[in-house]
Amino acid sequence: MQLEGKVAIVTGGGAGIGAALAAGLVAAGACVVVADIDGAAAVDVARTVAHGRDGVAVGVGGDVAEAARIEALIALAEREFGPVDLYFANAGIAGAPGLDAGEADWDRSLEVNLRAHIRAAQLLVPGWVERGEGYFVSTASAAGLLTQIGSATYAVTKHAAVAFAEWLSVTYGDQGVRVSCLCPMGVNTKLLYAGEDSGDRLGAAASRAVTTAGAVLEPADVAKAVLDAVAEERFLILPHAEVLDMYRQKGADYDRWLRGMRRYQRSLLEGAP
Repeated sequence: MQLEGKVAIVTGGGAGIGAALAAGLVAAGACVVVADIDGAAAVDVARTVAHGRDGVAVGVGGDVAEAARIEALIALAEREFGPVDLYFANAGIAGAPGLDAGEADWDRSLEVNLRAHIRAAQLLVPGWVERGEGYFVSTASAAGLLTQIGSATYAVTKHAAVAFAEWLSVTYGDQGVRVSCLCPMGVNTKLLYAGEDSGDRLGAAASRAVTTAGAVLEPADVAKAVLDAVAEERFLILPHAEVLDMYRQKGADYDRWLRGMRRYQRSLLEGAP
């Protein structure tokens, strides 16, 4: 899909990958609604990426896991710019480490990392099918293809996000709906270091697992990879190319991969404070 003249919504757009996506979209000629639970950050990003131009970006706050909030975002985009062409389901949370995660932790991770995607698709895909065109971009994680040491809530919900994106592509790909799924490893955002700040050994190991597995990329580099994939209408986006090799090794010998992951986890925990 070409981005010139298109209308996009980016959730989790107040910082990190979302902010970089908003900047890249505007630079490519799209109009953008930037949404974030931190409304002031969303407004600031929209102002920054607009570079003083009117009618190209607007920022708004709210919990994008709520269906009513997503409906409001779509309505805002339509009022300001026109029908929504692209939806970037980018908002995400890290989740609590280990089996200590309670019901509230699981519920919140499922809401933000998965159900927010489902609700957005329910609202947008029928209209895209009627129009014969639309694009859904899911921010998952390499943890959705491999797993996440430390946080079960993160690993499980990111696997589910990948599965939902796959299902969308299979079910609606022949009706004009394009889908891409972003699965990076370490990206230099606040989310990456959440485990280190958790005060939990398993949480700290979760952060180190990502920062030691490969390069920590800047959000702008990841956003470029995403927009390049959208231009090519390519499903799987792997800013860390080595993830594909890891994924192949996992599928080739699952038990060997699990043993290796256990060894890796032990090494991380042995170095934990």
